[in-house]
Amino acid sequence: MTKIFFSIVAFLCLGCQKQKYEVVIRGGMLFDGSGNPGVVTDLAINADTIAFVGNLSKAIGAKEVNGNGLILAAGFIDTHSHHDRGLSEDPSGLALVSQGITTIIVGQDGGSDLPLKKYFQMLIDSPVAVNVGSYSGHNTLRDRVLGDYFKRKSTQSEIDSMVKLLRVDMEAGAFGLSTGLEYDPGIYSSKEEVLQLAKVLPDYKGRYISHLRSEDRYFWDALQEIVTIGREVKVPVQISHFKLAMRGLWGKADSALLLLNEARKEGVEITADLYPYTYWSSTIRVLFPERNFRDEKEAAFILKEVTIAEGIIFSKYGPNPDYNGKSLAEVASLEKMSPEKMLVEIIKRLDECRKKNDDCGGSIVATSMDEEDVKKLMKWPYTNICSDGTSAGRHPRGFGAFTRVLGHYVRDEKTIAMSEAIYKMTGLAADQIGIKKRGRIKVGNYADLVLFDEKSVKDEATIQNPQLVSKGIEQVWVNGKEVFTKGNVTGNLVGKVIYRQ
Repeated sequence: MTKIFFSIVAFLCLGCQKQKYEVVIRGGMLFDGSGNPGVVTDLAINADTIAFVGNLSKAIGAKEVNGNGLILAAGFIDTHSHHDRGLSEDPSGLALVSQGITTIIVGQDGGSDLPLKKYFQMLIDSPVAVNVGSYSGHNTLRDRVLGDYFKRKSTQSEIDSMVKLLRVDMEAGAFGLSTGLEYDPGIYSSKEEVLQLAKVLPDYKGRYISHLRSEDRYFWDALQEIVTIGREVKVPVQISHFKLAMRGLWGKADSALLLLNEARKEGVEITADLYPYTYWSSTIRVLFPERNFRDEKEAAFILKEVTIAEGIIFSKYGPNPDYNGKSLAEVASLEKMSPEKMLVEIIKRLDECRKKNDDCGGSIVATSMDEEDVKKLMKWPYTNICSDGTSAGRHPRGFGAFTRVLGHYVRDEKTIAMSEAIYKMTGLAADQIGIKKRGRIKVGNYADLVLFDEKSVKDEATIQNPQLVSKGIEQVWVNGKEVFTKGNVTGNLVGKVIYRQ
């Protein structure tokens, strides 16, 4: 009788046992990444997976996290990133995780590792703190096939060789093809060359992403080119770092969006990514689409219509590192030249330097966008947020793009709501890149998460101090493991390779 009694008690007390989890985050304002409003609730993690979402008052965690007063979101997905350049030096990814980024997509603007299979294996053998996926870069393929003799249209045989290399990358798990058509050697490619390469993508359910052939003088034609690829190839196409980068284009965001909305009505699956600044970062040569670097009239046009001498800041200038951080206007004043003469001279010296040193860089930050256009493009329902950043560049986007959206554009400017901003950084980003089980808080999805304070979240990085860490990001998890907490990286290198799915 006694044995029966204790057996019944033991059975009944099974329901009294508290469920145990590895991590329990309690009381955060949870935004699930779908665009829905936030709700105060709890979340549990086991291994690399979200194990439960809801009331966990009767559960315990081996580690308990107090989320009261904080926002809990899926980890941010940087759909257009160049941070892979810095991860070999800093695999903990401080620039990324300190702004809540848990996944990056690289191989952008036409540049990627080749072959990607080797790059992916390197990430498996030597993991980093964040998840990494990649496109196959058109400029990389073109450089491999055409070599130094690239200032021309390619032959059909050369296109066929590029197609073969692209197929190898696609079979390795590349997300698709990326182009950087303002850069060498892609700027010399014909539209037919790009179209033929894009026609490889449907065989793999791949995607096409493009730094357009022009973001200023020939913008409308460049926009039509990507729409045409989407229409003819019938693959998703995405505009990289969407911008109207010329004074003559300012105020025409509505016209650009009308064109894209019409294309979408026709069945073209066109989307965009955007970083939240009015200035860009690139090589100084990109200012000259005709590559007429000695033409002072062209230089004068650039400084009147595209940007201004005060708005060009040198990031890395090999011939004279003392110019780094200075504007073209300041340098011209120092050398007692007109700004247009100085611009021509800057590139002339760069060419001379490069004859002696292949690593003689000439990168700049330049202001050429309008704030109201940035806001309109950001609000387009098919625009996700990206950084287009690196860990070592002078542009503050490398350390502050995502926190700038949350602090400046959500809290201060009220350009978009918090739920919409998080959606653009998570669920929408995952959908537009084609990533499954990330970007939304859902049981069974990977536990990529960020906990932040909406009252204090703020980008700190500036052009003069571009590596300053953001404020307000409290904790970040990648695949269930904490990678950032209270202003410091943890050293957990738990990122995974993200393959096309």
